[in-house]
Amino acid sequence: MEERRFGSSDLKASAIGFGTWEMSVRQYGHIDTGEAARAAQSAIDQGITLFDTSETYGPFTSEALLGQALGKRRKEVVIVTKVGFTFRADPDRPGYMKTAERDSSARNIIEHAEGCLRRLKTDVIDLLLVHFHDHKTAHEETIAGLRALQEAGKIRYYGVSNYTAPMMAACQQHGQLTTNQVGYHLFDRRVESAVLPYCRVNGIGFMAYGTLAYGLLSGAFTPETKFVDWDWRSRGDAFGLPLFRREQFLMELRVVERLKALAADYGKSVAQLAIAWLLGQPGVTVALVGMRDERELKENVAAADWRLSADDYETIERILAEEGAPGYLDVEQVT
Repeated sequence: MEERRFGSSDLKASAIGFGTWEMSVRQYGHIDTGEAARAAQSAIDQGITLFDTSETYGPFTSEALLGQALGKRRKEVVIVTKVGFTFRADPDRPGYMKTAERDSSARNIIEHAEGCLRRLKTDVIDLLLVHFHDHKTAHEETIAGLRALQEAGKIRYYGVSNYTAPMMAACQQHGQLTTNQVGYHLFDRRVESAVLPYCRVNGIGFMAYGTLAYGLLSGAFTPETKFVDWDWRSRGDAFGLPLFRREQFLMELRVVERLKALAADYGKSVAQLAIAWLLGQPGVTVALVGMRDERELKENVAAADWRLSADDYETIERILAEEGAPGYLDVEQVT
């Protein structure tokens, strides 16, 4: 597995990262947590050295499951997690918590990092990110909280997630960001206009989530696909884009069918094509991919060494254009 460096830092990790949002249990469709845990162990043997989670996934369940799954192999990997929210009791699920509101204050970041450490069963978090800016806390204060954790030895590196280029620029006045983690895939190209170029120029790593467009590029969906009401995709929108609204969804399925044919010419799957496309974009450090079981793990890992040709990229762009897939470069990123 290829390793890549995060911007100008000395942090390195596998080009494909193990995304664990699907381990949130009741946010992202049905999942066998036992299978997912076994896939996490196998992922290390397959060369994956980065595991990404967040306290909001569940909330808390993803971190706890990942901490258990890694066990004694924790020191072999880079753990990334995210903070920056408050939580309250979930009235629909007695005994469970739900995400309440964003809070990027230093106090909240420091306090919640302790919970992350405990659930992940580790003494230090390799890379801690602020999940979203709360649009009220000064960036100087947010960075001060992250630096305090770093100086205390609780985290090795820090960064942000879902931050715009101006937000990153404001943060950079008070400390060096290691990475920004933002959604990026064939159906969402918004980062190409400003966020990704800013990261490249300023020595900031870039982690892409939603590599398979939240399942759209897995090849598993059909026009009859329905999402249970507690699956976030059932709402139709995905981070400000109408990816799961009916007409948009049907257009995306047409694109996927044509991409399947292109991938088949190489003996590959459409999921592998989507991963290879993303890893070929300048400035991308890590492509995060959810892996529910060992079958998905093997399929995803096999995409790491595939290098698309210039003709392949042109063909993909032509397919998107002919099917009317919008580029969304002028749509404001959800932050």
